[in-house]
Amino acid sequence: MARSAKLFVVSGPSGVGKGTLVSLLRDKRPNLGLTVSATTRSPRPGEVDGVAYYFLSDEEFKKRVDAGEFLEWAHVHGHCYGTLKSEVDRLISAGQSVVLEIDVQGGLMVHKQYPNAILVFIKPPSFEELEQRLRGRGTEDEKTISTRLSNASREMEYANDYTVCIVNDNLETALSKLEEVFDDYESDGGQL
Repeated sequence: MARSAKLFVVSGPSGVGKGTLVSLLRDKRPNLGLTVSATTRSPRPGEVDGVAYYFLSDEEFKKRVDAGEFLEWAHVHGHCYGTLKSEVDRLISAGQSVVLEIDVQGGLMVHKQYPNAILVFIKPPSFEELEQRLRGRGTEDEKTISTRLSNASREMEYANDYTVCIVNDNLETALSKLEEVFDDYESDGGQL
């Protein structure tokens, strides 16, 4: 069956497991395009510039925003994050589907510029489980966790604006559902 290149956006609150799901999906679909986002935050231990993110200064980020180079960008948790248009367009033009793992506000911005993008919202089984996951990371202080939980509450309100919602209560089940979404939308004329 022929496949069409599509733009997929995977969003959800911090700690919901969207990064893990996208990583596992990429392991199963090595030809899936994944752009590297830009950010003004500092690298975490082990993160490499150009691999995890493009780590930009505030000035460089603003310069690129002003030049219209971003498909979407936003202030998130006190820093700027964005996706370069050129990377998405290059991959789609080459016939490669692209997955963007971005926050909710970014996902909605992408949908305005690419109305045919397939938006996938990853939900936690419960808000309590999300809090446990964030605390279990051990990478953020209490203030950051509180900010992320507050943002998560607001982000959950936009789940219904997404094309598909997947509850990540079991990683294998959620991954299987995510694969089904990609299969259905990439197949010629296929829609869920």
